[in-house]
Amino acid sequence: MWKKKYQIRSWEIGLLFRDGELAGILEPGDHRVVDFTGRVAVEVVSTRQPWLEREDLDLLVASGHLAERLEVIDLGDAQRALAWVDGRFAAILGPGLHAAWKGPRALKIEVVDASSLRFAHAQLVTILRHRTAQSDFGLSEIEVSQGHVGLAFVDGELREFLQPGRHAYWKGLNRVRLVQFDVRETAADISGQELMTADRVTLRLNAVVTYKVVDVARAVASVHDYQQVLYRDAQLALRAVVGGRELDALLADKDEVSRELEQALRKRAAELGVEVIGLGIRDVILPGDMKELLNKVTEARKAAEAAVITRREETAAMRSQANTAKLLADNPTLMRLRELEVLEKVAASSKLNVVLGDKGLAERVVNLL
Repeated sequence: MWKKKYQIRSWEIGLLFRDGELAGILEPGDHRVVDFTGRVAVEVVSTRQPWLEREDLDLLVASGHLAERLEVIDLGDAQRALAWVDGRFAAILGPGLHAAWKGPRALKIEVVDASSLRFAHAQLVTILRHRTAQSDFGLSEIEVSQGHVGLAFVDGELREFLQPGRHAYWKGLNRVRLVQFDVRETAADISGQELMTADRVTLRLNAVVTYKVVDVARAVASVHDYQQVLYRDAQLALRAVVGGRELDALLADKDEVSRELEQALRKRAAELGVEVIGLGIRDVILPGDMKELLNKVTEARKAAEAAVITRREETAAMRSQANTAKLLADNPTLMRLRELEVLEKVAASSKLNVVLGDKGLAERVVNLL
């Protein structure tokens, strides 16, 4: 009863305890342990598992009996370690004491300073897929979409801007929050604006402004909501520009109005970190009675223009006839040729025989016709 037999296999090691403290180790093989007092115990552990995980790990390491058998890593609160076993990622190690068996398997340890919060690594995707990345001391994955900029807030403070792609932050140190900021070209409708022109005509105006964010830091820090501010300033610019023009001038040159609006809005947008690409008037909606009045004005204008054109054409025709008559009067031979052309046309459209004889017969025939 006082002699116990233990068999330690090639991948195992025996931990010999006396009175609860590590007194030595047993190598692979057969061992007989004498225990007269019942205070001796042997615990067999496998070295096939890379890590030695025990509640009394600190006592085992302090004893010194395992110094040649274990690789010990002691991590502070702001430290993490990446463990690679046989060339494959094995674990993320959090703060505290860790011990790995030497020899049986190739072990590689990377100690990382987690105080910088953001973690970058050539094999980030592989590390994020591991189960230990989801632990309380692991990593928070952040993905920024294409056409966006990521704003990383650490404990409520804007810390950095992230480009599109996958990013990771260490957990357990600070509270990290990501806001995605769209920096693509955007079109905003300025619709339903009721405005009054300089000649007291009320109308509704729809416009569209195209813009993009060029300075994210300014857009975030300058105002609470840059889009709302830009929309409001566009409305004010429309009211100022339209209110300084009469209706006819507004309708006659909407392009010039758009250019003036764009120039007025661009300076204010630059203060918000926004570039105005273009601003155009899409629709001008008039009241019903104003539409009828404008239609009547347009109809009268077109009728007057048509009358002027008709009179101009009649005057030109009369001038041409007067010139022709004068030319025929001054040239009798030309008059005679003209008479023959008339006779030819008459003969072509009816049965007519013309006999030209003595002098004066042609004149009588012409007079007869």
